[in-house]
Amino acid sequence: MTRDIRVQAKADYIASLSHASPLAAIEELVWNALDADAREVKIDIIQNALGAVEAIRVSDDGAGVDVDRVDSTFGGLGGSWKKDRAMTIGLRRRLHGRHGRGRFKAFALGTHVEWRTTRATVAGGTDAASPLKSHVISGDLQEPGLFKVEETTPGFATGTEVYVTNVRPSADSLTDAGTVVPALAAKFALYLKAYPNVHVYFSGIPVTPVIVRKAVTDYRLQLPSGAEAKLEVIEWRRRFVGAGRLVFCGKDGFALHEQQAGIRPGAAFSFTAYVISPRFSELNAENMLVMDELNPETRAYLDAARKTLRDHFRVRAAEADASRVEEWIREGSYPFAKDDASDARRKFDAAVEDMRAHLDGFDAYSASERAYLFGLLKAAR
Repeated sequence: MTRDIRVQAKADYIASLSHASPLAAIEELVWNALDADAREVKIDIIQNALGAVEAIRVSDDGAGVDVDRVDSTFGGLGGSWKKDRAMTIGLRRRLHGRHGRGRFKAFALGTHVEWRTTRATVAGGTDAASPLKSHVISGDLQEPGLFKVEETTPGFATGTEVYVTNVRPSADSLTDAGTVVPALAAKFALYLKAYPNVHVYFSGIPVTPVIVRKAVTDYRLQLPSGAEAKLEVIEWRRRFVGAGRLVFCGKDGFALHEQQAGIRPGAAFSFTAYVISPRFSELNAENMLVMDELNPETRAYLDAARKTLRDHFRVRAAEADASRVEEWIREGSYPFAKDDASDARRKFDAAVEDMRAHLDGFDAYSASERAYLFGLLKAAR
């Protein structure tokens, strides 16, 4: 048996909600899974023999979609069941969604989307203690206000698989796991830290900050007013889209608002900074975080975070420089002694840094290649 559901909104508005980046769409589907109490979320990019993306699948072992509420879940924007809740129903984890718009982000990946879902028929039941029912909810951007619901053969466990076809060309960016995994790790870093039993996989690779981060440093911010916040700086092993962000988080580490950090740490550093305080939940409820510098209190936190970040990367750059020079001395390419404090050495070091900035792959040169360049540079000084 199949029935239709129509979204109570203009088709062009629904279509506009699908205009997200592929990465943002994946993030939203993962959040939806986590909000459904999933312990494991798997993202798979299905490619054809030529390497083009044919389909995208995001599957989870959560509670599944409540089809009894599907008219409100899919039928009305802003009608999310989450809007009056702060925690998930089963595992009492912090909820992400509120506005009932996230499901439409799936259409940023492709024009046809199916939600293949299985849920226990008794509230709070499990696949062992309660009969299961399975449904397929499908939608297509050719009819953006219409969803079809069809009951199917019951599955063996609760969960949802979002299956996207007629994939957009922009989704090819998701084939670069080396870029996508760090970006997802940055987005979910504090959530995964708060809930260590949750696991997210992208193309079989664990999405965990542990394997993609280079360093973690914590600071205590002190405002002139006496207010305090924690600043957690995570440095990543490689650069990716979305790095260099400053994220405001509530006391549980849940992201509330983010923006560009507004500092220049140097080309060697890729980072995300998390500012954490229970006060931010209150400011977010008053829409004061999104005002950034226009709100004096938010501006005070921003100023304190940026000052600390500048100091942090000044120290990290000096440490990196010292470590690099020590390695050059060990390999015999550096033309000065370690304890040389002359003006000639200071000028030489400044010239080396300028050369490193303009020569791609300089740090990968062999010791003999570096010694040759250093010799030429010293002679020219």
